[in-house]
Amino acid sequence: MNKLKEEYINRIKREVGKELKLDNVNSIPTLVKIVVNSGVKSNFINNENMDALRDVLQSITGQVAVVTKARESISNFHIREGMEIGFMVTLRGRRMWDFFEKVVSVVFPRFRDFRGLSLGSFDGHGNYTIGIKDHTVFPEVATKYIDRVKSLQITIVTTAKDNHEAEVLLRHLGLPLQKSK
Repeated sequence: MNKLKEEYINRIKREVGKELKLDNVNSIPTLVKIVVNSGVKSNFINNENMDALRDVLQSITGQVAVVTKARESISNFHIREGMEIGFMVTLRGRRMWDFFEKVVSVVFPRFRDFRGLSLGSFDGHGNYTIGIKDHTVFPEVATKYIDRVKSLQITIVTTAKDNHEAEVLLRHLGLPLQKSK
């Protein structure tokens, strides 16, 4: 079992329940899944760039990436409905806990002038989205083969009912959020 998940079960779950004043053990929020998403800019959509993006996502997450397609046509970006525009990976279970632990303990310390994550990235339903502009902060990426920096979007989905519950959970799990005002 993952160290973070073990710690969540043995200690963090109790602390979160106490802080949120939840009596029912099943109502204490937890992580459900982590979705890692990335797209190719419309000017650079070709097989070579799509393959490179898929390989990057697969090396970062350790799981096969799924193709995302455009839902509608956007003429200004030269995108047609059904066109392949990116990839996504949904992590659950052990891989989710491993990825979360890696992001918190390895990736964020590699950011330059990092002062914590914004509290404005909660969606109102207990989910949190992180935008990473440079994929080379992940240790699995071989930097000598990079031709173009890729950005990633990481969405952490929880069972929390609102932003406050999700914030309490993520702080206890070690996510470096900025201080509340």
